[in-house]
Amino acid sequence: MSITVTGTIQRRDIGMGAWALVSDEGTTYEIPRSADKKLLQSGQKAKVTGKIRDDVMTTAMIGPVLEVNSFELVN
Repeated sequence: MSITVTGTIQRRDIGMGAWALVSDEGTTYEIPRSADKKLLQSGQKAKVTGKIRDDVMTTAMIGPVLEVNSFELVN
């Protein structure tokens, strides 16, 4: 099942570093490092469509892993 989330990209200094999408509602999703580098810019706002991966664990454990299928940057 696909979801769409709008929020702010953040770089977290946990372990070797992690990327997060903090939704406008306050939910934190972890974005895999394999995501498009154009998305992984701390402080930018984005609308991300993807899938929550319940079968993936990370060392950061900052929230559910959101596998990005597509995104658009928003103002």
